[in-house]
Amino acid sequence: MGFTPTDSIWFNGKLVPWNDAKVHVLAHGLQYGTGVFEGMKSYPTADGPAIFRLDAHLERFHKSAEIYDLTIPYSHAALADASLEVVRANRLEMAYLRPIAFFDAATLSVWTKECPVTVAIAAVPTGKYLVNADAGVRVTISPVRKYDNNAIPAWAKACGQYINSARAVNDAQRRGFDEAILLNSQGMVAEGSGENLFIVKNGALTTNDRDASILMGVTRASVLEIARDLGIESRIAPISVEDLLGADELFFTGTAVEVTAIREVDGRAIGEGKPGPVTRRIQETFNQAVRGELPQYRRWLSFVRQPAASRA
Repeated sequence: MGFTPTDSIWFNGKLVPWNDAKVHVLAHGLQYGTGVFEGMKSYPTADGPAIFRLDAHLERFHKSAEIYDLTIPYSHAALADASLEVVRANRLEMAYLRPIAFFDAATLSVWTKECPVTVAIAAVPTGKYLVNADAGVRVTISPVRKYDNNAIPAWAKACGQYINSARAVNDAQRRGFDEAILLNSQGMVAEGSGENLFIVKNGALTTNDRDASILMGVTRASVLEIARDLGIESRIAPISVEDLLGADELFFTGTAVEVTAIREVDGRAIGEGKPGPVTRRIQETFNQAVRGELPQYRRWLSFVRQPAASRA
């Protein structure tokens, strides 16, 4: 998922031209990965563009920062307004947004207490994250293991931890796959390089939980709610490799991938080797929800034409 430059980026409290959003090469976040970020999307709706689950993403953004003693100098409401502003100012509809906060340049010491915090929100036009998403993607079980929560808390979305994901997906793509599935230190399924995972067996969903070393995904939570509303049984439980390979259907969830079917694991077809009926049903409902077509999910949308401060 490359990006096309836009006119402006929200940078430390104001919109600046794209090329002026710069940081020093000695920024602590660049040297040591000491930052946190989010991925959000806006979608076109009949009432103009709207950001999906803006409040949930910003809540996780602040919680991630707290874990790393990173004080974001802007309130939830200020960042919500900034997110809407950057979509509006760049005249975007279908867009990917990247809020990021990191320790900036002040020291080469590992500790961060001297470092100022820089905060930015970029928004760019977006399309498919995985090019084969419509037909279902081909994945491999990665030899790269997911780190333990007691070392790096996977439920926080910190910059430096994604080098683990990069290793896994780079290896997978070198070997001809679309994505990687990482196991945790216990040999159980964790997640994709940037996605949560669901299995479908006998019409019911299973996804794993925080103790499996996963990011507690906003899209994952949305899919669980959609499944409940559709009357699809779901449970939270550990997932083994055997569960994975024996599934009737598999799918990824995440902001970038949305709901994407997995058709093959290490050359082994899952189900009929194409998106299955449960996956398609959830996909269709999700796609309608993010575009404002289902009244029961409009509470998940923050409309760009309406400032966050007025959304009470």
